Amino acid sequence: MQAKPERGPVRHLRNALAQIAGPDARFVRHVERPWTSVTFEGSRHTFGLRFEGCDAIAAGEAFIAALPDHEFAIPGQLVAEATVAEVDHTLAPIPVLALRCELLMLKDA
Repeated sequence: MQAKPERGPVRHLRNALAQIAGPDARFVRHVERPWTSVTFEGSRHTFGLRFEGCDAIAAGEAFIAALPDHEFAIPGQLVAEATVAEVDHTLAPIPVLALRCELLMLKDA
C-alpha cells in the first residue's frame, strides 16, 4: 500500500521542517489528528525524524534547539506549538539520533 501524498498545509509544514532539519534528515513517520477547542480548529501532527552519522546528528541537535522558537510561514495556518517530545541517541553500529516532534497547527481566521 502506497502512502498518499501530502497536500496543502501539511506539505508546507513538512517542507518547513525539512528546511530546519537539513538535507541529512530522514522523515520516518507522520501522524495527523484533528484538533478542536471552543474557539479554534486545527490538527496535531507528529513527525518522526532520523539523523544518521556524526554530521547528521549535529544537524539533528541544531533542529532540536531551533524548533520551539521557529516562526512558520504556512498560508492560512498558524503553528501554535512545536516541541520535540522524544529523542533517542544510538552509537552502534553507526551513530543515530532519532526524534519525535509534535506540532499543533491551527486554521488562521
